[in-house]
Amino acid sequence: MTWHREPLAGFDLETTGTDPLDARIVTAAVVVVRGDGTTERRTWLADPGIRIPEQASAIHGISSERAAAEGRPAREVADEIASALAGHWSEGTPVVAYNAAFDLTLLSAELARHGLPSLWERLGGADIGPVVDPYTIDRAVDRYRRGKRTLEAVCAEYGVVLDDAHEALADALAAVRVAQAIAVRHASVAALTPAELHVRQVRWYAEWAADFQDFLRRKGTPDAVVDASWPLREPVAGASR
Repeated sequence: MTWHREPLAGFDLETTGTDPLDARIVTAAVVVVRGDGTTERRTWLADPGIRIPEQASAIHGISSERAAAEGRPAREVADEIASALAGHWSEGTPVVAYNAAFDLTLLSAELARHGLPSLWERLGGADIGPVVDPYTIDRAVDRYRRGKRTLEAVCAEYGVVLDDAHEALADALAAVRVAQAIAVRHASVAALTPAELHVRQVRWYAEWAADFQDFLRRKGTPDAVVDASWPLREPVAGASR
């Protein structure tokens, strides 16, 4: 049976900002989708310890006041999310995250910020993964398709329903559905093992980063640097593994 018909663990974060090395977790979800369509869901609401910018609240709907009143300490939330992901990897379940380099880097930065064990340490030194990133895969297998590559746009392309965009649980579930749909459309993706797909994504992301960096430099930003690390950005501990 191919990987997209086996259990997959969708993962998503909603945050205080767009820099994964600086932003904080506000909400999170991990949803396991099994081959028979059943799901197992976990969600978190964190008090990030800083004010949530209005532009971020406008996207995910969580205000600073609500996070402070109802959210759990950020340290506890980050620890539980990391343990959940490490548990799925230890069981051999791939973790699906749309634009994984953002979410996993941000989570890793939060772990370091609070002095918690890294994802790598939680796996006993084993490599992180396998990770399935529909954003990276879609960009590689349908490189010349016009239009946006947001989760909403890619859901529309693959016929995946996304009723509540920027809600962590909805986005995590949609990421899994998109990954499955990509595998159905592209037999070459479905034929890979999760480990092989992980390795391919490392290469695909690096190729995209190099192309985008060249584009930026040609367009007048000669010192532009696009980080090619996937699924974790440097300098987060364990990112090179």
